[in-house]
This record gives sequence, C-alpha cells and structure tokens, in this order.
Amino acid sequence: MKIVLSLSFNFQMRSHPMRTLFISLFLLISSICFSQYFYDASGKRVARFDDERIYDASGRFIGRIDAEKIYEASGKFIGRVDGNYLFDGSGKRIGRTDETHLYDAAGKRIGRLDADYPYDGSGKRVGRADGLTRMQVIIFFYFFY
Repeated sequence: MKIVLSLSFNFQMRSHPMRTLFISLFLLISSICFSQYFYDASGKRVARFDDERIYDASGRFIGRIDAEKIYEASGKFIGRVDGNYLFDGSGKRIGRTDETHLYDAAGKRIGRLDADYPYDGSGKRVGRADGLTRMQVIIFFYFFY
C-alpha cells in the first residue's frame, strides 16, 4: 500500500515546480535515517556508511564495499573478504577473524569485537560502531582506519 501511495505521489509531483525540493528532502532524510557511523575512542565520528559506500568525517567518499570486494574512492580494488579471511588487492592474505577476534597475517591477535565496540590488540577500545554490521566494522578496521 505504501509503495502505491508513494508512486502516486511521485506521479502527481512530476510536473510540480517543488519536485526538486521534495526529492532533495527525501534524499536528505533517507541519508540521515539509514546511515551507519563509526566513531573513534573519543567519540568523534570518523566514518559514515551508506549502503555500500563509505565516507570520512568530512563527508568525502573514501571507498565502497561491493559484496566481498573493497574499493578505494578512485575505484581501485584494494581487498576482499573470503569467509573469515581478508586479502589485499594483490591477493595476499592480510588477516582473519573468528567470532570475536581479529588477527594479522601471521596469526597475531590485533583486535577484538565486543558488540558495537572494537578493541586493539592491547585491549584498548578504539571506537564505537553505531548500526554497522560485524563485517562492516572488520572491513573498516582493516582497510580504512
């Protein structure tokens, strides 16, 4: 029912002079409601995730996640996730995860995920994930932080 009403609304607005304003407001509200954020340990927002796209604190596009593949803003392929393993752009394994820990390529524990809080290898909290999936946190930790 909502979809039909929405389509009807858009159809009626097609030739209306305020159409651009309504579309802009809708996009702004959508970005606020559906965005997910990563904060550093001091509480400063350092990244925003919008679906597949990642933005820094200034709102600059810094990368994207396409299924298991990770790209820089320029479009350069920088890595991928395959199960619990992470690989750089050349295919070299750079880390792995289990249910709660992050490891480097040599198997040394370099971090831990506890609910919405990631920790470094020494147990120091390094940030807070607000609404991010576990995989988004892992990708951000390995490739963008």
